Amino acid sequence: MAEILVNPKSAPLDRQVDVVVTGLPPGGEVTVQLSTGDRASHGVFIADERGVVDLTRHAPKEGTYSGVDPMGLFWSLERTGGKPGPACLSVDGAGEVEIERLGVPEGVERQEVREGGLVGTLFAPEDGGGDLPGVIVLGGSEGGLHETDAALLAGHGFVTLALGYFGMAGLPEHLEDVPLEYFGTAIDHLAERAGRIGVVGGSRGGELALLVGSKFPRVEAVVSVVGSGVVTQAIGPGANLLQKLQHEAASWTFKGEPLPYLPYYVGEDLRAAIVNGEPVPLRLAFDLADGIPEEAEIRVEDIAGGVLLISSGGDDGWPSTELSEVALRRLKDHDHPFPYEHVVYPEAGHLIAGPPNRPATDVTYPGPGVTFSGGGVPQATAHAQANAWKRTVEFLREQLGT
Repeated sequence: MAEILVNPKSAPLDRQVDVVVTGLPPGGEVTVQLSTGDRASHGVFIADERGVVDLTRHAPKEGTYSGVDPMGLFWSLERTGGKPGPACLSVDGAGEVEIERLGVPEGVERQEVREGGLVGTLFAPEDGGGDLPGVIVLGGSEGGLHETDAALLAGHGFVTLALGYFGMAGLPEHLEDVPLEYFGTAIDHLAERAGRIGVVGGSRGGELALLVGSKFPRVEAVVSVVGSGVVTQAIGPGANLLQKLQHEAASWTFKGEPLPYLPYYVGEDLRAAIVNGEPVPLRLAFDLADGIPEEAEIRVEDIAGGVLLISSGGDDGWPSTELSEVALRRLKDHDHPFPYEHVVYPEAGHLIAGPPNRPATDVTYPGPGVTFSGGGVPQATAHAQANAWKRTVEFLREQLGT
């Protein structure tokens, strides 16, 4: 009788799940399906001579993904229009197995932080002490908190602080004139509960992570994922994207002064995409043809620790590879005494920040009155996300110790 073997059945989101189906007719065709109610994926496999289909060794002959990929069914989940439910693997004749995917790993404690003007959530291993390294986790232009990222990092032995900096009660409404001193307060808060401090950010949060590292010497490691070595313009008020882009203001201030920034460029191609209701590649708002004002470049050479830059070659969100190259150039030019690297995934899109094994089939995402294009090839984006997460964890361990 056919049987579905899943190991582990309950695990954090960033852990690989091994799926094996046994007891099949050798050479027979079998469809393995994964459903979460609102999404579904499948692969059609040919059982080997032992009557086994092993997703860690076998590629589907057809399905929602191709090639040998243990987590292919997970990242290739496509929208169904249904309601979210538990994750279930099923095979005709073998029944189904429910899989628990944990956003907060077992043994990790959660605590809200609402003091000293901070808005965040702290995660820490239950058996951890003040000697564990600390990591501040910063989201991007969507605002809010990236709690899942912080919780999963905590599962790897860090004390983490998912930190909001706009778009929440008690914080600026828009990404405009956000004081960098706020992040100094967050560093001090985390340092009371952890050892050495690192900062991780994605997209605009990647720009911010480099800025924070350059201003506060207690930061000993920075990871910028699809970020920028250049300070960019604010995302201010406005009823639609064009109004927001035309609102000229600084994103960040330091010691009461606005930081110089690279302004947006609204050209014909960008206007046409917006007016025609097409997916908007926001990278068109960044004109690098005439160079970048030096005063807008982030002084990444002032970071008192290692720097990991990660970007995507197919990024439609903004030109993260070119913007990250600015940071790499400055690190090289100043003989930065700590480890640094720029990792580029040529075919991946914008949505590679954060933990892996989540659906990568959405190549667009909502914006203010528009739909943004993320760019990239879903499979490349999924694999880049998995590798970027692995590199991030390893880099933080190496730079901060665990």
